[in-house]
Amino acid sequence: MSDLEAVTTTEAPATGVRRHAADRSRSLAADAWHDLRRNKIFWVAAVLVVLVLIMAAFPSLFTSADPRACTLSQQYQGASAGAPFGYDFQGCNVYARTVYGARTSIMIGVLATLIAGLIALIFGLSAGYFGRWVDAVLSRFIDIVLGIPFLLAAIVLAKRLSSGTHSTGILAVTLTLGILGWTTAARIMRSSVISARNQDYVAAARMLGAGPARLMLRHILPNSIAPFIVVLTILLGVNIASEATLSYLGIGLKGDAISWGIAINEAGPNVRTAAGPLIWPSLFLALTVLAFIMLGDAIRDAFDPKLR
Repeated sequence: MSDLEAVTTTEAPATGVRRHAADRSRSLAADAWHDLRRNKIFWVAAVLVVLVLIMAAFPSLFTSADPRACTLSQQYQGASAGAPFGYDFQGCNVYARTVYGARTSIMIGVLATLIAGLIALIFGLSAGYFGRWVDAVLSRFIDIVLGIPFLLAAIVLAKRLSSGTHSTGILAVTLTLGILGWTTAARIMRSSVISARNQDYVAAARMLGAGPARLMLRHILPNSIAPFIVVLTILLGVNIASEATLSYLGIGLKGDAISWGIAINEAGPNVRTAAGPLIWPSLFLALTVLAFIMLGDAIRDAFDPKLR
């Protein structure tokens, strides 16, 4: 055997060992991304989410029509140039109002999710880390909020927050959904923190003198945040649907606000005359909510070691 063959023979197993060690040392996020790249549902949901976010941020890229320019002479007219979805009972461009409605719906969904996420993070992190009576009190409070019927509480709270004002109701709906929608995320965060606080690296950091704040923010939170983010992703889609529900019931957005829920509410009584003004915003709403839920499910499956 030549020297070159000997070197090749001895280096090949070593290379294989190094590759195997690199695969084993791959982080949880890297493993999750490796699974997500091969998940077709994830890519379909991600493409839909990106398109909706671009539509919400830059609606002028999708239409040059004014969603508030309504002419009664165009009432229930069919598709035309610049109005592929036709016109509604007020002579408004259905396509333009559907595109611009994404901005309000997405904005309320995102802000409400951030509020709910902040509340859930505080409650879940505190209950999971401190335990004992703190966990008992916070957990019972979470159970009380969770036991309140969501739709009934949302109706009462939204009407209360928007009473006596002449605004569009965006702030009232956002606060309502944020205040009522944090319980599930708090429970998930609490469970993740309880699991993480018993790990060896937390005990080692505590022995080195790390205080509660440092332990929670630098050691426990980064290692328990993944399930929490997954729940918030699903909650975002739920909040978008909840805003549409409240607006459809007439207690959500009002005034000159443009959203999918308002469009569905206005088109409902005239569906026998023209179904398009009801179908198109309903379709956009359904696809958006489904995309966020599918995205959250795909991320959850990728981060769940039991499903590997």
